[in-house]
Amino acid sequence: MTLSQLTSTSEVLERRGISRRDILTFCTMTAASLGLPKEAAAQIANALDHKPRIPVLWIHGLECTCCSESFIRSTHPVAQDILFNMISLDYDDVLQAAAGHQAEEIRKKIMKDYKGQYLLAVEGNAPTKDGGVYCTIGGETFSSILEEAAAGAKAIIAWGSCASNGCVQAAYPNPTGAKPVYKMITDKPVINVPGCPPIAEVMTGVLSYILTFDRIPELDSARRPKMFYGQRIHDRCYRRSYFDAGQFVEAWDDDGARKGWCLYKMGCRDPSTYNACASMKWNECVSFPIGSGHGCIGCSEDNFWDNGPFYERLANIPTPTSDLTADRIGMGTVVAGAIAAHGVAALVKNKLG
Repeated sequence: MTLSQLTSTSEVLERRGISRRDILTFCTMTAASLGLPKEAAAQIANALDHKPRIPVLWIHGLECTCCSESFIRSTHPVAQDILFNMISLDYDDVLQAAAGHQAEEIRKKIMKDYKGQYLLAVEGNAPTKDGGVYCTIGGETFSSILEEAAAGAKAIIAWGSCASNGCVQAAYPNPTGAKPVYKMITDKPVINVPGCPPIAEVMTGVLSYILTFDRIPELDSARRPKMFYGQRIHDRCYRRSYFDAGQFVEAWDDDGARKGWCLYKMGCRDPSTYNACASMKWNECVSFPIGSGHGCIGCSEDNFWDNGPFYERLANIPTPTSDLTADRIGMGTVVAGAIAAHGVAALVKNKLG
């Protein structure tokens, strides 16, 4: 490492010519993106000034590297610089210059020197069939690397749908026995940040929160940060008014498509997908798939590859209540099941009477 692990983020940024004003602007933007009150901007600035950078090991299993591609394209150049200096990215076999035995020695050294302090970032999932041979790095299976690195980690961040829920590798018939991180590691906190890939600002926002508050963010029942996955895309979609009015695209490039009507009948999954796409958007906040005329494929949800075809209408329309969360839907299912069971029991009792 060229800079000491004890160097604060602000010191690193000042050495690289980033002004104090730009740092404070970043803190304000980050607080807003995290849904925190304006006072939190001062807390983030204080963390940048006084806390050492977080050591991070970033490992790659079965994946396409789209999460890394997203991460390095965060919206604002200053935000990009700050986040790359906020963490001490000590190992990443995709981005680092070192290779072979030298690279693996770095990984093992960080695991030893910062045991219990480092974050383990995982991109991709682990094949488990045939001893895990379908993803082998430096002579070691990825599943063994994951388990070894997780043992000394403070927490684990599962970047993208591959690491969070299995994605295409775990889709039927799953020939390699691919498993997401939380099914491999059960004794450490795992933060799922799904998406194919996740939004860059969501990724950097999670790291900002951990650095500032020294704890993981509040998670939903799927281990996703509620601040970014707390609502359905449907509840923030600019085409929602057309859905409520019953105005749908019936065929690609029909009159409704040209007028920007709802894409639900074309297979859009936004009524059942929890993500920040409609509010944070992509490509420097310019647009998102629905804004570009393509329906949501629900890439931040479990088994989304098996819930296709993508261009067919969903079988059931979720309730239109706009304040539902994944947790509330789960509780609603439990309650509905209990009510149904009670009804059946009452019916049987009446019949017996």
